[in-house]
Amino acid sequence: MKKITVLLVEDHMVVREGFRKMLELESDFEIVGEAQDGRKAVVLVNKLRPAVVLMDIAMPLLNGLEAVHQIVKEFPATRIIMLSAHSDDAYVSKAAEAGAVGFLLKQTSAHEVCRAIREVEKGNTFFTASIAKRFDRLNSPVLNRSGLQKGKAAQLTSREMEVLQLVAEGKANKETAAELGIGMKTVEKHREHLMTKLDIHDTAGLTRYAISAGIIESSVQVTIV
Repeated sequence: MKKITVLLVEDHMVVREGFRKMLELESDFEIVGEAQDGRKAVVLVNKLRPAVVLMDIAMPLLNGLEAVHQIVKEFPATRIIMLSAHSDDAYVSKAAEAGAVGFLLKQTSAHEVCRAIREVEKGNTFFTASIAKRFDRLNSPVLNRSGLQKGKAAQLTSREMEVLQLVAEGKANKETAAELGIGMKTVEKHREHLMTKLDIHDTAGLTRYAISAGIIESSVQVTIV
């Protein structure tokens, strides 16, 4: 029997281990790797080419939404299910726009997580039941037969989104440059472009925007520089 290969992406080790132990009980799953942030997830998808990725939304360095966007662009065969503690319509819509084909709450039952993995691997979509009912009731176009409908193209480039998250997490330009492997002047140009595109002209404003856009959580400890 061919197994469904799964990559787990979650920054909290205890939660990640819980998912691993749960999925290892199923004979048709194979956990091929784990990542604690979106940047490592992109690297591991390139290396391992898993059939399905279980991806947390809120993670350091590179959030799940931007990681999904990058993975879907480069590796469209990989199917991604987003994990979140929040079921707000905005989170679901942003996951859809990024290219995810499933959305589960972290408190979802083991049975439903396993069902979701099997369904998306077949080419279907899967929402936590409460979310699916809500979108059906609202007659939302988010879910269709072939996958989650994409929204308008993001205003920011992938690199600008990466810089925005690091800025919002309190990283100085030097730290951001080191993390992304680019020069200080390049980081400064990206910050200028961010502020121009968003019409936000200070770091505190960029941080508030990142929180409101779901790029980082309001609970994340940030340092305004």
